[in-house]
Amino acid sequence: MRLPKKTKRYCPFCKKHTEHKVSQVSSGHKRGAMKRGSMQRAKKRGKGRGFGNLGKWGSKPATTKFKRKTKATKKTNTMYTCTVCKKSHMQKRGKRCGKVQLGPKEEMNKKEGDKE
Repeated sequence: MRLPKKTKRYCPFCKKHTEHKVSQVSSGHKRGAMKRGSMQRAKKRGKGRGFGNLGKWGSKPATTKFKRKTKATKKTNTMYTCTVCKKSHMQKRGKRCGKVQLGPKEEMNKKEGDKE
């Protein structure tokens, strides 16, 4: 995915549209394996094994291989810094993409034109 180095966006601090500097930041803190539906947490509660009337933990086969695949891409984390008030804010939702390139708009248009 290609993004311009600078763009005009709404600044929630200035409360108007201003020029923003675009930068990519790391995805941040990751959650551990003890999340709500995990097998590890269920085993801590004494579930995850046994027979008979135990619902989810009764006698079910293991998850098939095709269900255990991992995601090929990560979500982007874009930060916008206002050039007027110098305050930063993040994008609302990240898009899944393999690679993010930052550069001026003119350069990107030239590169796309070269391919044709």
